Amino acid sequence: MEGLDLKQMSAMVDIIAEEKGLPRETVLGVIEQAIAAAWRKDNGDKDMNVRAVLNTNTGEADVYIAREVIEDEIAYNPSTEIPLKEAGKGAKIGDIIEEKQKITSFGRVAAQTAKQVVIQRLREAENDAVLAEYEDKIGTIITGVITRVEPKIVRIDLGRANGIMPRSEQIDGEYYSVGSRIKVYIKNIEKNDRGAQLILSRGSAEFIECLFRQEVPEIDSGTVEIKGIAREAGRRTKIAVTSTVPGIDPVGTFVGGRGVRVGAVMNEIGDKEKIDVITWSDNPSEYIREALSPAEINKVEIDGKKAKVLVSEEMQSIAIGKQGQNVRLASKLTGYDIDIELVKTVKKKKKGNVEDSLLSALEETSEDPEEE
Repeated sequence: MEGLDLKQMSAMVDIIAEEKGLPRETVLGVIEQAIAAAWRKDNGDKDMNVRAVLNTNTGEADVYIAREVIEDEIAYNPSTEIPLKEAGKGAKIGDIIEEKQKITSFGRVAAQTAKQVVIQRLREAENDAVLAEYEDKIGTIITGVITRVEPKIVRIDLGRANGIMPRSEQIDGEYYSVGSRIKVYIKNIEKNDRGAQLILSRGSAEFIECLFRQEVPEIDSGTVEIKGIAREAGRRTKIAVTSTVPGIDPVGTFVGGRGVRVGAVMNEIGDKEKIDVITWSDNPSEYIREALSPAEINKVEIDGKKAKVLVSEEMQSIAIGKQGQNVRLASKLTGYDIDIELVKTVKKKKKGNVEDSLLSALEETSEDPEEE
């Protein structure tokens, strides 16, 4: 068989499977896809639904061309359709009929096509197998090495696999250099027509949660919990925490002695990003007050999922935050649409009126005739 030795390919199935760490069935399937592609190149067209079966014992292969049985007497697309009268006994409209053909030879171009398909599909299969190992690691932090920095993505070598960190998952203002070791959060495995891709993150709220889990063992023991995180990566994060044990200060537990725990998290994400650790409450008014810290709140009025927050004039800018950041993160954290308004001040009566009345009474008493 010119340009393509099926017996040699049959013998290579087990060797390739062992070298690539792939199941034998996967490698055999790849080779059969290559044989089908080569046959289609020589004998058919790209629309044909062709599958190949390779006998690894004899080194022989057959192809099966699938066509749908149609009612018309003439098939307008003979590559994929066959008229009912030609389909054979027992065939019904809508059935899929397979025609078997023995492979006798391949041309040089078809053989080259088969080799390209084998290389490409094996690479894809190997990549998918490696990524499958990381499915159990989704939602965890892993250390990798930056291999390439592009305008929209950063490519990172994780050892057994490579991943990408899109621009949306990066920390704003963070500098990435090739060769640097970096901690990343495994967010997802994205699958498309070109294969699977490991999506990594440093800018997500989940990355912050994992970092705190590494620093606060009381989370795993169930003593304290993270109830919510709102983050603008590179700028500010608000994290709401609570305690399940009476007497335990949840905020102090997360901050740590002399701020060592929250400091460790900030060292990882950069000191430009501030972290507010607040106490969660099931009372919406109290929760909103905490979320808007460090601002001091006069009053919170709840209406559905909207909250009107009244603050003094000196607290207004603090409650809103730079470019609206504080109130924006508080809204995201609590789930309420927060509107900051100035509290109305009420003018007080002058104390002098009361004092004058008191002095007058005293004067009248001092002028009492009985004292003379």
